[in-house]
Amino acid sequence: METTLELATPDARAREQRIGVEVDEAALSYHSRRAGEVAALAGITLHAAPGELIGVVGPSGCGKSTLLELICGLRAPDTGGVRADPAVLMPQGDLLLPWLSALDNAALALRARGIGAEAARAAARPLFDRFGLNGFERARPAELSGGMRQRVAFLRTLLAGKPVLALDEPFASLDALTRAQMQAWLADALLAEPRTVVLVTHDVEEAVVLADRVVVLSPRPGRVVADLPVEAARPRRRTDPTLLEIRERAALALGLAA
Repeated sequence: METTLELATPDARAREQRIGVEVDEAALSYHSRRAGEVAALAGITLHAAPGELIGVVGPSGCGKSTLLELICGLRAPDTGGVRADPAVLMPQGDLLLPWLSALDNAALALRARGIGAEAARAAARPLFDRFGLNGFERARPAELSGGMRQRVAFLRTLLAGKPVLALDEPFASLDALTRAQMQAWLADALLAEPRTVVLVTHDVEEAVVLADRVVVLSPRPGRVVADLPVEAARPRRRTDPTLLEIRERAALALGLAA
């Protein structure tokens, strides 16, 4: 009996039933042994329509990662509401298992869904060519470049089969050149495999180049201080005057928030 896997874009009927991400007046505090009660988010509202890519920027410690945990259902808000289609979190580090091949690392998402090892490998293998990883299926993580490791991690995230991707600083550990290459690659990958995406980043330019909207958060506790549509054609040029203007507006919002 053949196993059917949801690997690619959901069909039209499924898309019609999606809600994307809806965070309404959500607040969350946690207890720290050193700092006591810490307010991470306060009354944050953020909506992402199905298929929309939202870039979230803000100063360190403003609750960006906590926001992604709320969206993925890993935490519950103290007050307010969070509704989202099923979501998967891609953390800052690639978290590849060093003793597994690239193929088996990517296939872990399918194994977690109850798919057998051989079936998971068979499903993941054809995507290696599309993701620029052809020929590296048997390579261990230590044999891969930083950008290739992130591609394997992103492929693993996609294979989870969730309509919402919560990406937490996915390229933060890469050098500037590799980071720019990976940003272009991610834009192309999402054209081929559309999802609702909430991308957390410290890099305003990254958010502007990739996102449909850029949401700026205040220092902790995080609140939305700007929500900036990015109405520019794709593929985008970093020198596009429209993008430069939005970068300035986002930087201004960050400066005022600070």
